[in-house]
Amino acid sequence: MKTASVNHNTPRLLKRYRQEVVPRMKKDLGYTNVMAIPRLEKIVLNMGIKEGSSDIKAIDNALEELAMIAGQRPVITRAKKSIAAFKLREGMPVGIKVTLRKSHMYEFLDRLINIAMPRIRDFRGFSDKSFDDQGNYSIGIQEQIIFPEVEFDKVKKVQGMDITFVTSSTNKEHCKKLLEWLGFPFKK
Repeated sequence: MKTASVNHNTPRLLKRYRQEVVPRMKKDLGYTNVMAIPRLEKIVLNMGIKEGSSDIKAIDNALEELAMIAGQRPVITRAKKSIAAFKLREGMPVGIKVTLRKSHMYEFLDRLINIAMPRIRDFRGFSDKSFDDQGNYSIGIQEQIIFPEVEFDKVKKVQGMDITFVTSSTNKEHCKKLLEWLGFPFKK
């Protein structure tokens, strides 16, 4: 009888969170309950595709690229209502998104911080002004080609994306500390 092989590799950033960030947050921020310590819940990658309503190939290319970047298949987002000024009808494809959780999320964050961000031209860190009141942090990236999974020669159109980090914290400062201690580069 064969047993299925199970991958027991814990992502580097998850180990770092458990071994370094949790004890540091308990000590520095005064948490007594481990369950109250802020944690990363999910990362959402979103691409708006302007030509999506008229060119289905644009959606297919973006789907393929985002799937390579994220490591899982994205879903197509559709227009919720018609807007005549934008020649947009309800139900037309307007973008794609993918939600990463658990180990996929930590592996993506590791690749983003250590491989993709150093490839951004004139990069000096991200602003710390993009936190919302729920403790989420959002950034915009202008080019998908900073990710090594995307082959530069096969890119039809350089496409930007939004990345949202959803945390369990409602405190902006604690959320910033969490991301900072995981290695996220903020402007000094």
